[in-house]
Amino acid sequence: MTQTSTAIAMEVTPRLPRIALVGVHGFGERHLDNLHRLSASGALELVAVADPLPPADGALGPGVKVYASLDELLAAGTAPDVVIVSTPIQTHAPLALAALQAGANVYLEKPPVASMAQYEEVMAAAASAGRLVQVGFQSLGSEALPAIEALVASGEIGEVRGISATGLWLRTTAYYKRSRWAGKRSLNGTDVVDGVATNALAHAVATGLRLAGARTVADVQSVDTDLYRANETESDDTSVVRVRTTDGTVLTCALTLCAPVQSPPSVTVYGTLGQLTLSYTEDRVEITTPEGVRSETFGRTDLLENLLDAGNEADLLSPLSGAGAYASVLEAIRTAHPPQPIHADWVTWEGEDGDAHPVVHGIESLIRRAALGQATFAELGAPWTMSGGPTLQINGTPVATLQDGSLIRATSSPRPYLHPVRTLAGTVVTDHVPEDHVWHLGAGVALQDVDGINFWGGRTYTREAGGYVWRKDHGHIVTDSAEHGDGRRHEQLSWIGPDGSPVLREQREWRWAAVGNSAWKLTLDFTLESATGRAVPLGSPGSNGRRQGGYGGFFWRLPKVGDATIWTPEARGEDAVHGSVAPWLAWSGTFDAGASGAAHATGDPGLGHPATLVFLASPQAPDPWFVRHSGYPGVGLSLAWDTAVAAEPGRPVHRTVTVIIADGFLATQDIEQLITTLGESA
Repeated sequence: MTQTSTAIAMEVTPRLPRIALVGVHGFGERHLDNLHRLSASGALELVAVADPLPPADGALGPGVKVYASLDELLAAGTAPDVVIVSTPIQTHAPLALAALQAGANVYLEKPPVASMAQYEEVMAAAASAGRLVQVGFQSLGSEALPAIEALVASGEIGEVRGISATGLWLRTTAYYKRSRWAGKRSLNGTDVVDGVATNALAHAVATGLRLAGARTVADVQSVDTDLYRANETESDDTSVVRVRTTDGTVLTCALTLCAPVQSPPSVTVYGTLGQLTLSYTEDRVEITTPEGVRSETFGRTDLLENLLDAGNEADLLSPLSGAGAYASVLEAIRTAHPPQPIHADWVTWEGEDGDAHPVVHGIESLIRRAALGQATFAELGAPWTMSGGPTLQINGTPVATLQDGSLIRATSSPRPYLHPVRTLAGTVVTDHVPEDHVWHLGAGVALQDVDGINFWGGRTYTREAGGYVWRKDHGHIVTDSAEHGDGRRHEQLSWIGPDGSPVLREQREWRWAAVGNSAWKLTLDFTLESATGRAVPLGSPGSNGRRQGGYGGFFWRLPKVGDATIWTPEARGEDAVHGSVAPWLAWSGTFDAGASGAAHATGDPGLGHPATLVFLASPQAPDPWFVRHSGYPGVGLSLAWDTAVAAEPGRPVHRTVTVIIADGFLATQDIEQLITTLGESA
């Protein structure tokens, strides 16, 4: 008799992923906590750690091997499935290469590498080994990112105008003493590239790049760097990095480790109808639309869990291949000139000993202005930067600086202008790229409607909409030639439309001279000629239906002014003066700026010096005064108050405006006497 044998299937328990951690101190401690959590849930097995300084007793579970280096760990035959690299920046690439060669997938802390050459080497090694590399940009695991992308695609905030990443953090001297590589650009000839954008606030940059659609090296067209440091380090701690993607999106990263208080960093997507702001450390999104403001909070996927679950690179939330754009930013910082020290006059140290930390004066406002204006600190004219063009001088004293405006963002209608303009004692009496209207640029000429083209910046007021709308209608003004002499500068300018064609030709002349010991006068003479061979209408919001909105032509943006008094020979106060026709308009008060713009940079209320500006009306036409004070401080002579004027072939539009810039407070009698002395018509 034959006995039938029965095969009994034995249930085989799948082997848990074997994990090795390299670097158990610093951020490695967070990895240890996460590994303990995942190990307790049965998701993985921590088999070994490597660090020259062993972990504290009791930090590891039973059976976890401890080695002094990754080489020793791998030589012992540990064979991990995943190696987590949480070590100094300069060691990331060589350790990742060793782990890949051993057949492991890699979790690589940020920044993943210290140079573009290293990035390309690790990418090639991963491809050759057929292994996966996840980069530790934890914010890229946020479920807020696909939600934001969906909101943008839905058109809820309109077309994207730009993206900013901002970070206001503080770091103490102890932060820079925690290791030999902290605050270094290189160490013993090896690249480190520590810094605010490459390490401390690297997530802000990486998150901004992701929302800008920039993942690969090919997605980045250009990177501008403006790097500074208040600490006694090699690396930057206060910087602006501006990235232009190949599809034209501009990401401006304005970051500092020298803030007075630490606040959550954020990334904002600006649209034509609203904006989205992601506080990425909180996974919270604030959505602003014409319907109002709402807030949503999202979950986050752990990047190590994501790596363990991934079947291929497409499953990774933060793959090394998606960090190419970030590597381009890091490379631009690595190869840039060393960060410029911020002069001690603009830094206050707070705290003591290891808790001491620098605070850069006015940094909060500068960060906001950089983000809103897509501008660098140098372009904003921060007092601790080196910036500016030719100067206007009175007896050897610079009283105004000419800006060509070429780096102003496109939607602010780039154009030449004067800023800063100063009194003879050094009080700054102009502003540019202010937070409230980043397209306001010092003293110059701007018009919102030149045959349908916006040469003012910002939104355009249209009769059809009955309000302001964002349109792709911005032009720009370029300087074709200039002759600069003593007390006089003559410029030939072209007003260029969005299609690249000239619309107007302008002859502009600046003249300046002293008026006694405490005042000087500045005269702007400009002539606008048609460049099209036909009449070119010159309009304003006022000529397009906005009551009392006739700004355009000559415009002077003032800084904050305390106790301001605004008057003409017949009227006093903003409401009475606005829209009036008068031979002169005076503005006096305590200007929020001292010598070299010190108080303006700090943003401290109530600081500054008394000054008076007297604007003399153009003798060519009775243009009404445009005056703003309650919303923002600005003065202009309206070229088209409620009706457009035309620059016709052979009949250009010509205006002359003179401004007296005086220290101290002037009374009406003083002003009349000054005007008579100058021989000006009153």
